[in-house]
Amino acid sequence: MNKNYYAILMAGGVGSRFWPVSTTEFPKQFHDMLGTGETLIQKTFSRLSQIIPKENILILTNELYNDIVLEQLPLVKQEQIILEPVMRNTAPCILYASLKIKKQNPDAIMVVAPSDHWIEDEMQFCANLQHAFDFCERNDDLMTLGILPTFANTGYGYIEFDKLDSRPIKKVKQFREKPDYATARKFIQSRNYLWNAGIFVWSAKNVLEAFQEFQPVMFDHFMTGYDVYNTDKEDAFIRENYPLAENISVDYAILEKAQNVYVLPATFDWNDLGTWGSLYDKLPKDEQENAVINATVYLENANNNIIRTEGKKLVVIDGLTDYIIVDKDDVLLIYPKNKEQEIKSIVSKINK
Repeated sequence: MNKNYYAILMAGGVGSRFWPVSTTEFPKQFHDMLGTGETLIQKTFSRLSQIIPKENILILTNELYNDIVLEQLPLVKQEQIILEPVMRNTAPCILYASLKIKKQNPDAIMVVAPSDHWIEDEMQFCANLQHAFDFCERNDDLMTLGILPTFANTGYGYIEFDKLDSRPIKKVKQFREKPDYATARKFIQSRNYLWNAGIFVWSAKNVLEAFQEFQPVMFDHFMTGYDVYNTDKEDAFIRENYPLAENISVDYAILEKAQNVYVLPATFDWNDLGTWGSLYDKLPKDEQENAVINATVYLENANNNIIRTEGKKLVVIDGLTDYIIVDKDDVLLIYPKNKEQEIKSIVSKINK
């Protein structure tokens, strides 16, 4: 284990498209979404700890989830949990965590990874991550891992690289917003676009230099607390100052502005588990292409559905195709799969 390797595990999202299982009080990263016996954050921590010392894995989450993290990750100490008092997107929390790591170890190389993605081939993931760490140790550059697209997905951002670049790690030309379907098809046909998985690798030194150059106000704001980071005075400083930070993603804040960004096309399988449909894709199916989690089912004329209950509740269905059926506590969701992106807006209306 290399003591200079660190991870920032991003675990602050709400995952509202997985309602009613994922809620503000208990988001999807803390659920066993695929019925494997481990929650998503447990799987991610285990995967990262194959290459990164466990004590160097920092969990970045909302203060609401502190006790859940400690319960689900018993190897993690309180000082490894970085708590956001409010949600401010990915740039402020990554800057804050990077300053803490830099103060602890000026030679740190880190990966920033979401806690709720699904990666089956962990050997390939570790090999790709090692490749990226090696690159960032030798070069003053910022890196991301891109995913080879398998279809014209409109739900992901894309990374364009120079198609004439034959090196394994390629120079990024630009980051592209989530496209419409026609644009996504063009991206796929061009063969020099990757899905943006939100997995980043860089040295603490280089990412902080990028923040200082492209986000000087935010950088100076967080630097005023540098002396108290990793001390008992840190919490008071963050509670007062963190809410004043700009709400902006790390992509907008530095990656789209920097000229030294590189991408490694990943060789591991990947699913962001962002919706019930993406979960359906990863689950085993019956002869009628129904995916079932926990439930005991009796199905007739039912095809291509995903059915999930708490416990082993008996679910009887006749005449449903392409539906999401989820039973959780006092909520029953029966919703067309092709409208799954609208679940988030439904939740916001219900919670008004």
